[in-house]
Amino acid sequence: MRHSRFALAGALTVAGALILSGCSSSPSAGTTDAPVTLTFWGTYGNGGNSAQTTVLENELIPAFEKANPGITVDYVDMPYDGLKQKLTTSAAGGELPDLVRSDIGWVAQFAQLGVFKQLDGTMPGFEDLSKAVYPGTLVTTSWNGHYYGLPLDTNTRVLISNQKALSAAGMTAPPATFDEMRAMASKLSGTGVSAFADSGLNAWNVMPWIWSAGGDITNADFTKSTGYLDSDKSVAGIQLLVDLYKEGAIPNLITGNTGATSTSDGLPSGSYATVLDGPWMKAIWQGQYPDFAPVYSPVPAGAGGSISVVGGESIVVSEATQHADAAYKFVEFTQSEDYQLGMAGTGQMTVKPEFADKQAAIDPSFKTFSTQLETARARLPIPQASQVDTILNTELVPAFTGSVTVKDALTSAAKQIDVLLAAKK
Repeated sequence: MRHSRFALAGALTVAGALILSGCSSSPSAGTTDAPVTLTFWGTYGNGGNSAQTTVLENELIPAFEKANPGITVDYVDMPYDGLKQKLTTSAAGGELPDLVRSDIGWVAQFAQLGVFKQLDGTMPGFEDLSKAVYPGTLVTTSWNGHYYGLPLDTNTRVLISNQKALSAAGMTAPPATFDEMRAMASKLSGTGVSAFADSGLNAWNVMPWIWSAGGDITNADFTKSTGYLDSDKSVAGIQLLVDLYKEGAIPNLITGNTGATSTSDGLPSGSYATVLDGPWMKAIWQGQYPDFAPVYSPVPAGAGGSISVVGGESIVVSEATQHADAAYKFVEFTQSEDYQLGMAGTGQMTVKPEFADKQAAIDPSFKTFSTQLETARARLPIPQASQVDTILNTELVPAFTGSVTVKDALTSAAKQIDVLLAAKK
């Protein structure tokens, strides 16, 4: 998916104790001598994207099976929400697939409950494979000091601009820095064009600004938020948005006004000069606004550089698998050039920098996103990440509307996140 969704049904609390109870009828784990069938659950067809399932089922899986005689892969496609529910109920009942294409936001949650298998120290060759992906994507597979998958596909947010709006501000190129963003907003004042728009204040929305300002949400080992989220640098990242909002340069879509024009309509129609969004927008605009030519550029840089946020999916192995060796072989196959570029042809971004140039040859619009991924970072890899989003939204809206300062809002948020971090184990 374009970004992670973090909510998890309460039924998973019983999963850890029940996973292995339904797994006694298959050969012992790790056995690949006898023919085996791997069950693979995923969401490649989510949203009606038949191209991805077609390539997977007609090209990639057959190629893997040909290279690995005796191993058959049975792919089961599900809707996004359906897969999550199926994982929840199947974990509780002890009936899980061998492999899952998991949203990155699910990994820590299911890993904590013993549903996903730890790969570091278990899967042959994992260390080398993990070094080959974008660093930010690897963090999304982590939980409590270990890794429970490998990145499968990825995405990030970059600045996307409307050239007509840029021209109205006297700019030949998109704003490259915080200062240029402020200058553009000033030049657009009174024109009816908002300098920037976004649709919320979740980590997905605000972390690019905090990181680019040189701030952070926690320390490096995810144990403390106070002193980081409420640091002067983090405050500066949010203050930029708040200042522009108060100047009328950012619409109240960012604070949750559902009646405001969406970014997907506001940018091509010229209401908004810039937005942060992902590579999936190209196909949407080609269908809805065929004459619109989006301009892609990095997130405006602050004191910390230009840093965006990682999205995507991971390939994980179920703890219940009885065919671990065969499952590991398929996981390794998903990291290959054939798999990564095969999916790039359907709109999926590769997780490996070494394939970025070949991916850009398939679709040149990927180039800016690939460059941004070199520094893009993961949101908190903790099971309570959805609660972090709630905290950020709740605390930041009053800062935008003027009832509290940005410093006070982030201080309050950091204290609440500290409680989640203390309980994350």
